[in-house]
Amino acid sequence: MTSGSPVPPSHGVALLFALACGLCVANIYYAQPLLDAIGKEFGIPDARLGQVMTAAQVGCGIALLFLVPLGDRVERRRLMLIQSLGLTASLAAVAFAPSWPLLLAGMVGIGTLGTAMTQGLIAYAASIAPAERRGQFVGVAQSGVLMGLLLARVVSGAVGDIAGWRGMFACSAVASILLVLLLRLALPRTTVAPVRLSYLALLRSMPTLLREERVLQVRGVLALLMFATFNIFWNAMVLPLSAPPRSLSHAAIGAFGLVGALGALAAARAGRWADSGHGARTSAGGLLLLALSWLPLAFMDQSLAALMLGIVLLDMGGQALHVTNQSMVFSARSEAHSRMVGLYMLFYAVGSGTGAAAGTATYARWGWAGVCWLGATTSLVALVFWWATRGVARRR
Repeated sequence: MTSGSPVPPSHGVALLFALACGLCVANIYYAQPLLDAIGKEFGIPDARLGQVMTAAQVGCGIALLFLVPLGDRVERRRLMLIQSLGLTASLAAVAFAPSWPLLLAGMVGIGTLGTAMTQGLIAYAASIAPAERRGQFVGVAQSGVLMGLLLARVVSGAVGDIAGWRGMFACSAVASILLVLLLRLALPRTTVAPVRLSYLALLRSMPTLLREERVLQVRGVLALLMFATFNIFWNAMVLPLSAPPRSLSHAAIGAFGLVGALGALAAARAGRWADSGHGARTSAGGLLLLALSWLPLAFMDQSLAALMLGIVLLDMGGQALHVTNQSMVFSARSEAHSRMVGLYMLFYAVGSGTGAAAGTATYARWGWAGVCWLGATTSLVALVFWWATRGVARRR
């Protein structure tokens, strides 16, 4: 893929991508600490509240299959601006949703456009970075994704306590408009990718890419299991913390995202390690942290300190694995970065949606202990899968 500028991207450009990615992905997760308030307004039982985040993940799947691949043939700057306007409209639709079905429809829209923007920007960043710095550059952008994902809970919890969950989505719509203006002013231009395929042919090529790229298959399954684990925790956590005896406010629950944000510090370093040929070690370390995190998380009822330790381990392990995955996936087929990231993140959407629904349903039936057993088992399955496939196509 050729870039519109032969000059390697500066650190400022990397930070721009990180900021934009963080703002876009945050929209998908603003609802998490507000699930109980949303459920109370519409009269929805706890067991069904996971549908809100599952709807967003359905949108993620739509974006990854039908919108993200467009980046391989459409000028990316123009594509990002159009999608940001659509995201603004979806946020406004949720803010004023009069019924549960329309709320879920709006969440599908947020998931679709928020994901298209986030993953389009990640592929954009990979395409303009030199090969020897690609993992590092993607790591910086991916740090923005994790910061947005985690800090979304802090912001939505605080705003939700002041202005309600509808006020949160209204504020996000305003922020989305400001993002459109920022991207229009500062996003670097690139040339259209040299892929002479029609849109339908572009979509038809994706199963071939998935079939031929063994690294994509393996890293995709790891992403599915990792994000399922991630969402099992974050979606179920709000229910015991908001209920007696703790009865924490939305702002207090969201503040745990600040603890998780420490995991974002590992992102850029994980990308450098992958660039240096240590992707296998980074993967192993990340998966071990993911599995170990459930030990302190199991003691959440007895100690908030244990909860915070578990969050740090969970997010550091997941982020290290995710950045390594993307660095390895982007090492192949530079002309197909958008399709490759779309396919990879499709695994993410399936894992996230499944984890979101499973976490709240498990809590409703078996309580926090059941959630921890589910999360730990999913983490161990990921570790065993990595061990069984660790020799597959080491490209770095």
